[in-house]
Amino acid sequence: MPRAPPAPTLVPTDVSLRRLALASLAPLALAAQQPVTKDARPLVGFTPANAARESAAEAAAIARPDPARARAHSRALSAETHVAGTPAQARTRDYVIAEMKKLGLETEVRAYRVWMPHATAVHVWRLTPDGRSEELALAEPPVPGDSTSYLPQYPTVNGSSAAGDATGDVVYVNYGLIEDYAQLDSVGVSVRGKVVLARYGRSFRGIKAREAEKRGAVALLIYSDPADDGYVRGDVYPAGPMRNANGVQRGSVFNGDGDPCTPGYPSLPNAPCVSADRMGVPHIPVVPISYGNAARLLEPLGGAAIPASWQGGLPFRYHVGPGPVRARVQVRDDSATAAYKTIWDTFGVVRGAELPDELVIIGGHRDGWGPGAADNVSGTVSVLEAARAVAEQLKAGHRPRRTIVFATWDAEEWGLVGSTEYVEDDSLRLARHAVAYLNQDVAAQGPAFGGGGSPSLRAVLRDVASTVPDPSGRGSVYDVWRRRAGVVDTATPNMGDPGGGSDFAGFYNHLGIPIAEWGFGGAGGVYHSQYDSYAWMTKFGDPTYAYHAAAARVAAGMVLRLADADVLPYDYVEYARTLRRYVGPIVRSLATRGWTGTPGGAQPSLAPVSAALDRMERAAADFAAARDARLATPNAPTRQSLAAANEALKQVERALTRPEGLRTRPWFRNLVYASDEDNGYANIPLPSVSEAARAGDRTLLEREIADLAGRIDAATAALGRAVEALR
Repeated sequence: MPRAPPAPTLVPTDVSLRRLALASLAPLALAAQQPVTKDARPLVGFTPANAARESAAEAAAIARPDPARARAHSRALSAETHVAGTPAQARTRDYVIAEMKKLGLETEVRAYRVWMPHATAVHVWRLTPDGRSEELALAEPPVPGDSTSYLPQYPTVNGSSAAGDATGDVVYVNYGLIEDYAQLDSVGVSVRGKVVLARYGRSFRGIKAREAEKRGAVALLIYSDPADDGYVRGDVYPAGPMRNANGVQRGSVFNGDGDPCTPGYPSLPNAPCVSADRMGVPHIPVVPISYGNAARLLEPLGGAAIPASWQGGLPFRYHVGPGPVRARVQVRDDSATAAYKTIWDTFGVVRGAELPDELVIIGGHRDGWGPGAADNVSGTVSVLEAARAVAEQLKAGHRPRRTIVFATWDAEEWGLVGSTEYVEDDSLRLARHAVAYLNQDVAAQGPAFGGGGSPSLRAVLRDVASTVPDPSGRGSVYDVWRRRAGVVDTATPNMGDPGGGSDFAGFYNHLGIPIAEWGFGGAGGVYHSQYDSYAWMTKFGDPTYAYHAAAARVAAGMVLRLADADVLPYDYVEYARTLRRYVGPIVRSLATRGWTGTPGGAQPSLAPVSAALDRMERAAADFAAARDARLATPNAPTRQSLAAANEALKQVERALTRPEGLRTRPWFRNLVYASDEDNGYANIPLPSVSEAARAGDRTLLEREIADLAGRIDAATAALGRAVEALR
């Protein structure tokens, strides 16, 4: 996945105790399939009678996902490296479609022809001052006990790297952030004409490539430092879960979403292709290397002393250079002969009984840089097991009211390509009818649950998680999540914001469709490597596959809850309160600037946005009260009034998008969240206002404040229409 790798979550026990704890889960397998029983309570968005039926249906579905089936799916799908555009990836397509057909679901495959050159040869040489040349061994060597590590692997190159042959002095640039280059400037070190060596972390690798190229570097090498992703964090593979000295993190360096050839429109036959200089891909070679190889380039570097924060975990003092060691970097690809590859999205569909046009979509990507057991076979397994749970309910007589789509995406690792092409291809239908998109990206690689997404869906996710048993046997997933987070009785665990970097981006950032995502994380250092394998997963990530099943149980509950609701269970009180928390930091950042053009140089005011959010929260509270009261009455609302209310609710978050998008990135239409354009991973809330403030343009900032406040009021008006419909 292009997003940041999962942060290592070190289990507070030694390895032997951890294995003992995981082994002790086996007797819980049958018990863990039973939903957590709770006192009878109304479900938000349901009449009392429908709530009782829904609770029974969800309980039955939650009991279905099976660790043994999850293990079998994982083993089959991670049997070989399956990079997008290869025959191996076509085999994952066939596997998923065959499984969906076994369940009795309608199936569909969509093919897109996209620009995706594959590397054919990658070399890096270390050149010493005395004229010696040593080629570094880039491939990840086999590991005893891991059968897929002996199979062919994709070259150790970053996706969308330019082809080329470049030589220069090596310069170490820490994480390759904008501020790191400013630090180098302050000591008089230039990277022009140099080979830059940066460590992974703190920003998306595509931003690292952009900044290196912008400053005149001729090539970029990126490595995972052991302080961030190796022996400093724990025992290394195969003795432990962390990255070893030969492990390499591949990944895309495309700074965009979708096919680089067709930005903003689908890759359909005869679609025009933009020129290479408009594709947002690097024009220099970009190659990932292991920290074992990085040490051979770093240790002999001379030059300026480094700031303390630039020192990594290798056992010597780092220097920035340049030189005296030099490097030669060579990348060849098939762009001249086979630049375009076919990718395949798959769909399994359960048609809704009453509202077949309305869509609840759950998806995860199938492609990987290696066997991909965690990223993202685990997400695909969650989708498959959730589909089975719903299919079994269908056989038992429970057909959901709305249509549920179980999707798997191709080429996510190359820039969210498959999901973005689908969203751009089907944008009119999705904008009109999609209720929610649920994302499964690295659904299971440890015991620590986390979730997030649109603030409007967080309450639903917490509620469903409270009905799913945690594999630890210590209560529900939500109970264990709260204890692990250490929150007080009245608080809820922190939930992540949808900035970008995974397949939800097209749905949320582009169209404003509410999204949610969740998964179980843990200690791991095999991200995007050949060692993200079935062997690693069965030894360290999820030996019992109970957490794979638990992710699927949450998925089954989520899709049924959203598909069956009488009134869509969005929580816009939480939404408004969440957005209000973002205003203060922006106001404080404005206070650090000197503003001119008004008496006393007063800073621009976000009062219009705050006032609009106050109005939205009051309207949301009024709606929630009207919904709960109306659904509780003996005379249920008519189908027409429910349809009108739900249609209005679907427009709330759509109102917070604008067709022309962000000033700097038109594809990003959502004005609530976006990924930071100078980081790639970090979320930036209220991005139109935040980016105008960062630019220091007062006129633009005031215009963006007024625009955002107006769009919040439009969302508020949609809530008002929902209230009127229920009345």
